[in-house]
Amino acid sequence: MEDLVKFVQDEFVNKNDFPEFAAGDTITVYYEIKEGKKTRTQFFRGVVIQRRGAGRTETFTIRKMSGTIGVERIFPVNLPAIKKIEVNKHGKVRRARIFYYRNLTGKKAQIKERRR
Repeated sequence: MEDLVKFVQDEFVNKNDFPEFAAGDTITVYYEIKEGKKTRTQFFRGVVIQRRGAGRTETFTIRKMSGTIGVERIFPVNLPAIKKIEVNKHGKVRRARIFYYRNLTGKKAQIKERRR
């Protein structure tokens, strides 16, 4: 059964080539939105909180502040609507999933930049 699922994923899911990013990085995701017959490109810029899964089913979670409200969005890596991903800043964190970032405010919420 697992072989069948893997075969279907390999055949029908398109693999997107995006730059490497990890938790703590600030990225901008450009994705396409369909509204009726029109399509437009919208972007979502924020800090990557986690990457989850493996292979074709991998997802990543981005968190941004919209005013004083925190907004999180989960994107599948192989979503056909994603046009491009830009890595704006590489963050220096010591964990793969930075859920503690949700509770931080002000200067505590700043993530140090890692030079590459």
